[in-house]
Amino acid sequence: MESPTHNINSLFGQLGLINSDQAINDFVEQHKPVPHDTPLYKAKFWSESQAAFLHEAIEEDADWAEIVDHLDAMLR
Repeated sequence: MESPTHNINSLFGQLGLINSDQAINDFVEQHKPVPHDTPLYKAKFWSESQAAFLHEAIEEDADWAEIVDHLDAMLR
C-alpha cells in the first residue's frame, strides 16, 4: 500500500492556516463538532476558497482526499 502524499500539517498549510500541531489541535477543539448531516466543506468556518479546495479534493478523489477525510473525522 502506498503511503499518503500529504499529512494534516500540510493540509492546514494548503488551507492557509497555521499548521503547527498545537494550532491544529486548537482549531479542531474550537470547531468541533461539525453536524453529521453537514458536509465538511459546508461548515461555516471555512472561507470560500478553503471550502472549494476541500470540496474539490473529495469530489475529484485527489491526492488530498485521504487527509481531508481524516480532518473530517477529527471534526465530528
